[in-house]
Amino acid sequence: MMAAAGFPPIEMTTPDTVRELRATLRSSFSALAGNVPEVAHVEDRTVSGVPVRVYWPQSVNPLPILVFFHGGGWVLGDIETYDAVCRALTLASGCIVASVEYRLAPEHPYPAALEDCYAVTKYIAENVHEFGADASRLAVGGDSAGGNLAAAVTLLARDQGGPDIRFQLLIYPATDYSADTGSIQEFAEGHFLTRAGMRWFWEQYALYAENGLNHLISPINAKHLGDLPAAFVLTAECDVLRDQGEAYAHRLEEAGVPVRLKRYHGAIHGFFNMAGLLDTGKEAISDAGAALWNTLGARAATAGEVY
Repeated sequence: MMAAAGFPPIEMTTPDTVRELRATLRSSFSALAGNVPEVAHVEDRTVSGVPVRVYWPQSVNPLPILVFFHGGGWVLGDIETYDAVCRALTLASGCIVASVEYRLAPEHPYPAALEDCYAVTKYIAENVHEFGADASRLAVGGDSAGGNLAAAVTLLARDQGGPDIRFQLLIYPATDYSADTGSIQEFAEGHFLTRAGMRWFWEQYALYAENGLNHLISPINAKHLGDLPAAFVLTAECDVLRDQGEAYAHRLEEAGVPVRLKRYHGAIHGFFNMAGLLDTGKEAISDAGAALWNTLGARAATAGEVY
């Protein structure tokens, strides 16, 4: 389907064709995501100068809130591309979801995306009344590059004294610029995200190899991973990012962070966005929603529990 849609090899993209690639991804993911579910209310806002689309599952306040960062290798994706996914996640979790349209590389390399994501998260935490949210039930999350940004935001929040984030949802996150793991070698070709494509994405965002060692680009390089929010880490079996996502989950656990890790067998990178076609996509959205609700919702888990 991706080939039929004219999706070119990522690593062949040039600055002149980035916009075309973004449009192709938007239309392809819209088809793969399936039906667009109805939620109680949707509103586009500008938060700290950043476009944000907010989804409410119901009118009862205050509710938990998830600040969501889309994937796309820091180069692709926007709130339109992820509209159906965020609607589905809103309904599955019972949480308000705020989808962030951060600045993209190569026009805006690191730290632009992270600055936007952190600024929005901080603003929402400090102005929860504007969203009908509960400051004590704040989560961040994202897929792929968005998972990378979510992990980095939790590190920034810890080290800069806030905001207080209770939960992180990391969906096949990119965590290690320098990784050359078994999954990178085994699934280098033929499974949607290729080894060469992922390398190209890293280079657009980090620009230089020495930048890639920065723990805010490669969270797995953080010297200390303690005192971070509880995490649910989802990985795909047939994904170049599988091993680095799982390695990050294990490092969090070793640092004393409550972690649930689940690998979806037979799944490829991007399957979370393909619930319209793949049962594993539906399962992952349901699992993510349950983890958010059971940790943050009315039946919120006690500290240290992750479902």
